[in-house]
Amino acid sequence: MKLTKIDIVTRPEKLDELKEALNAIGVLGMTVSQVYGCGLQKGHKEVYRGQSYEINLVPKIKLETVVCEVPVESVLKAAESVLRTGKMGDGKIFVYELTDAVRIRTGQRGADAIKDIPGETPEK
Repeated sequence: MKLTKIDIVTRPEKLDELKEALNAIGVLGMTVSQVYGCGLQKGHKEVYRGQSYEINLVPKIKLETVVCEVPVESVLKAAESVLRTGKMGDGKIFVYELTDAVRIRTGQRGADAIKDIPGETPEK
């Protein structure tokens, strides 16, 4: 089975809504990071203690997930429907083909490395 990594960079306030939309289509595993970036927004000016500062890195979140059974188009449609406001700063989605994945604990590779193991529950 083909493995595809999807990176979504968007506004931090959209995270909960995005996670719910992805969970609803079967995307359960994801990694989320707080990141800073600039694009067309080019940042803004702020004044701190009388000094003007150019803030050209804007706070964003980056959600990363790898899919094999959930169609990539479904992920893109779900993300776009939640994230698109039509204003600058909605973000970007990057799609990559992966050659392999390894579940370190078991040594499983490829699609088996990212699938849930039936009957297994996480340790507390």
